[in-house]
Amino acid sequence: MEYRTLANTDLKLSVVTFGAWAAGGWMWGKTDRNAAVAAIQAAHEAGVTSIDTAPAYGQGESESIVGEAIRNIPRDQVQILTKYGIQWEKEAGAFYFKSRNNAGQPIDIYKYAGKESVMAECEASLRRLGTDYIDLYQIHWPDPTTPMEETFEAVMRLMEQGKVRYAGVCNYDAALMAEASKYIDLASDQIPFSMVNRGMDAETIPYCIEHGKSVVAYSPMERGLLTGKMKPGQVFAEGDHRKENPFFTDESIERTNRFLDELRPMAEEKGATLSQLVLRWTIDHPGVTIVLAGARNPEQAVMNAKAGDLRLTEEEKSFIDRKIDELLK
Repeated sequence: MEYRTLANTDLKLSVVTFGAWAAGGWMWGKTDRNAAVAAIQAAHEAGVTSIDTAPAYGQGESESIVGEAIRNIPRDQVQILTKYGIQWEKEAGAFYFKSRNNAGQPIDIYKYAGKESVMAECEASLRRLGTDYIDLYQIHWPDPTTPMEETFEAVMRLMEQGKVRYAGVCNYDAALMAEASKYIDLASDQIPFSMVNRGMDAETIPYCIEHGKSVVAYSPMERGLLTGKMKPGQVFAEGDHRKENPFFTDESIERTNRFLDELRPMAEEKGATLSQLVLRWTIDHPGVTIVLAGARNPEQAVMNAKAGDLRLTEEEKSFIDRKIDELLK
């Protein structure tokens, strides 16, 4: 496994970080808790020392699973990345969307990062995670209803109390990053990025490179599309958000699979899976520090971890880049 230091911190994270959204079940058609716990533990044994989660993932379920999984791992051997700023228990902030919890009950999702809410969220996360500090605390989505200064004042207070080590953001564009940096020293921006979702290359990633901020890339496998295992007519479980996602139309799946077929010989030559090749390309992309990769069972977790050992030559990366350009035309 390769490890990289998060910008302006002493946090050394595994380049493949366990993404625990699917582990929480919410919007993924539920999950098997025991399998999720085992997946995190298997990932750690394979060298994955960092885990990214959030209260919203299963309305506390993901954080609880992470807490159970790391209970017997020395705390200094794992880095916990979690979030704040998504509210489902009360009406506050900016309405985001309607959803259902893991029990199928309707819930309303809000973006809210008021000071007292942030402080309370942190305490709840610490309880669920079974720890007394969070390594990287990230606002989940921008909250247009709360002044940034108020939000980050709360995070600074948590840092002073020793409950949070470093601050990050998620889903911030370059302008929001610049504004937030007036109030707090940010380590990172967690953004969606994959071979087929390159929008962040326009402004956000260049901003992070120029200003010395780390990029935490989420959905590098584009929610499973880039595994090569999706087929036209794919059926998703009830509650799985991919049912309505345009990336998962039959046409998109067919086009993507043709692209992946062109990469398959390279993967086979290197003794790797397509998924490992995709993850490694993303890890090596300029500006990217680490990638988040989810797994529902130990086998998937170990396979993802092996991407951290894979190496691509400049010629191989150039070949992949050309094929991506052809795909995205």
